[in-house]
Amino acid sequence: MKACLRRKCFRKLSSSSGSFSGHRRSKMATHMSRCRTWSRVQRYGIAAYRKYSSGSGYPNISLSSPLPGIPKPVFASVDGHEKYETRITTLENGLKVASQNKFGQFCTVGVLVNSGSRHEAKYPSGIAHFVEKLSFSSTAQYGSRDEILLTLEKHGGICDCQTSRDTTMYAVSAEVKGLDTVVSLLSDAVLQPRLLDEEIEMTKMAVRFELEDLNMRPDPEPLLTEMIHAAAYRGNTVGLPRFCPGDNVDKIDKGVLHSYLRNYYCPERMVLAGVGIEHEQLVECARKYLLNVKPVWGTSSVANVDLSVAQYTGGIVKMEKDMSDVSLGPTPIPELTHIMIGLESCSFLEDDFIPFAVLNMMMGGGGSFSAGGPGKGMFTRLYLNVLNRHHWMYNATSYHHSYEDSGLLCIHASADPRQVREMVEIITREFIQMAGNAGEMELERAKTQLKSMLMMNLESRPVIFEDVGRQVLSTGKRKLPHELCDLISNVTASDIKRVTTKMLRSKPAVAALGDLAELPSYEHIQAALSSKDGRLPRMYRLFR
Repeated sequence: MKACLRRKCFRKLSSSSGSFSGHRRSKMATHMSRCRTWSRVQRYGIAAYRKYSSGSGYPNISLSSPLPGIPKPVFASVDGHEKYETRITTLENGLKVASQNKFGQFCTVGVLVNSGSRHEAKYPSGIAHFVEKLSFSSTAQYGSRDEILLTLEKHGGICDCQTSRDTTMYAVSAEVKGLDTVVSLLSDAVLQPRLLDEEIEMTKMAVRFELEDLNMRPDPEPLLTEMIHAAAYRGNTVGLPRFCPGDNVDKIDKGVLHSYLRNYYCPERMVLAGVGIEHEQLVECARKYLLNVKPVWGTSSVANVDLSVAQYTGGIVKMEKDMSDVSLGPTPIPELTHIMIGLESCSFLEDDFIPFAVLNMMMGGGGSFSAGGPGKGMFTRLYLNVLNRHHWMYNATSYHHSYEDSGLLCIHASADPRQVREMVEIITREFIQMAGNAGEMELERAKTQLKSMLMMNLESRPVIFEDVGRQVLSTGKRKLPHELCDLISNVTASDIKRVTTKMLRSKPAVAALGDLAELPSYEHIQAALSSKDGRLPRMYRLFR
């Protein structure tokens, strides 16, 4: 009996406390609703609130037209001009100092040298590859790479060195207050490397491993790029190997490296570039650490510099290779044959460079399994005309390589080895159709995409650094982004037709990798690119 009374009392108490808390919640909700209502009235005015806040139905107004009674939004505007200009100073020894100020507590500073694999005609190929691997090792001031990294760590810094066919770039990103230390370190790394025997031996091991990896990796693009350059510029300048050939690894020693550096690492061929720093501060550091410094290899000699101009030859480079096991596992890549066909374009110093860049963007392309929408290039010609129509093609991508005296526009395609002939014909037809009239919408889309890509890339400080350094190294000045955007906007359909017609007069360069049993002959590819429709000559076989 007592237990029953206790239960009843507990139920009453719990129900009364529940009703009390429920009452408190409803009061709080009413208060919040009144606050929201008052904020709407304050923001839009009483007339607009009365008109659109009723729960009876939505106003019959299109989403594309502004709502009446609501103030017009004010958007931020950008004129596309950089806030700071690129400032350039040439020191007494010929070294150029270029800077681009940019807000932030970090800066990117580096030395760019007019030196790369194209300058190795008189030397064993592969020196630039060795220089890249040996960079930021022991120097006159620092006993090892670890000492350099620890010094940079104190300023939150990182370092890197990259070599290409025509440029070697040493770069450091660190706090602005560590600029003096950074420039001192760069001077030591570029002009005072020790090049110890053990470091060279370690570099030889690293180069051999990289060459082995290059031939084994599933992505064949670096190898194909090397092959297409060798075919297009046979035995000269940018056609010389960017990666050290296996036979040359043991030929490169300290003496060979010093001989090369003596000729090409001179102040007249260098630019000290910086982004995110004051120009006067950078010039002061350059005078302190780069003006009267004697390199470890002795006095530089400009007389022995190779000034050869790139000679486009065209031709074919083939590599028969079993591609059936390049990517094993639960989702292996199928066996593919890779073809790259290229034609001569122009140098980046010519006016036609911008139309060629727009043409390359118009061709676009990518892999058949790329995810994304229009922003990923799904409306480019190689998607619409090739990948969307021929489901068996694995990849179709356009590339444009440009140098100070020549250029190469090429298309890389891959498919099953049994369909190589058909794939080559599809690509040659795309080259011929480039000379047709470009549609207004696709041209505008390509130009907008190119400008968008340019501006988005230049949001990054290291990219601005590379842009400043490369432009000043090759031309002595820098075109600002808004100037480049104006040049892109001025490209017309007739410009695209003109540069394509000129390009189609050159001999093709062809690189082929994989099972090449069905590959058409070079003469047939050349005939297809000289025809009106891009078709390969018909082949008649007595037995199938």
